[in-house]
Amino acid sequence: MRPARHRTPARGPQTPGATRTAPRARRLVRAALVGVATGAAIVVIALLVREQWPPLVQFDERAVTEGAAFAAQHPELLRALIAWQWAFLAIHLLVPVGAICLVYWWRTGNATRTWWALTTILTAWGLSNLLKELARRARPVLDQPVESADGFSFPSGHAANTAAMTTALVALVWPSLRSRALRATAIVGAAMLTVATAVDRVMLGVHYPSDVAAGVLFGVGFVLASYLAYQHWSAPRREPGTSS
Repeated sequence: MRPARHRTPARGPQTPGATRTAPRARRLVRAALVGVATGAAIVVIALLVREQWPPLVQFDERAVTEGAAFAAQHPELLRALIAWQWAFLAIHLLVPVGAICLVYWWRTGNATRTWWALTTILTAWGLSNLLKELARRARPVLDQPVESADGFSFPSGHAANTAAMTTALVALVWPSLRSRALRATAIVGAAMLTVATAVDRVMLGVHYPSDVAAGVLFGVGFVLASYLAYQHWSAPRREPGTSS
């Protein structure tokens, strides 16, 4: 007598839409988590600033005072810091950043991805200005200032916009970077530009370290959340001449 065979029920064919739903849903969840985490981190810093948390206040004051004093003692460094400040003003960065986006569009034909980058950059710029108006933190006051700036201090607009623009550009060209070396170079380059801008603001005495930290957090976090949301809504597309 032959043993009975247990047959597993046959599974119906999975539709392409069903196979794409789960990854897209995960991207949307990740986008929401990144957005919430970014917002929470900025709110925590803002609350510490508002409540004048002594360790943070002491660190902010000491860093600004010592940074500005060091810049004042080195005229060539001070001139370089002021030049960097001018070059990395958001309105001045829009032309080269926009040109890079248009070149990418011309080379790949991917208009959707290009418009995502431009829209995200402009939105980040507007939101960083709105955050300044909400926080309304006064800028540092030094006995011997080396530079002056208008508007409020928290978060740093220079830091936020540099972080947002460099992060958006890296995300924009990511599929076209064919090797790990190119991708690592893009990430390191973006990080160096952002850190240099943050240091510039503190050494010129126009922002506290907590201002630039919040600005960088906002710029990077907002763009990453936006990119994950974009991946949710946009169908995957292979760039011409790329392997991934």
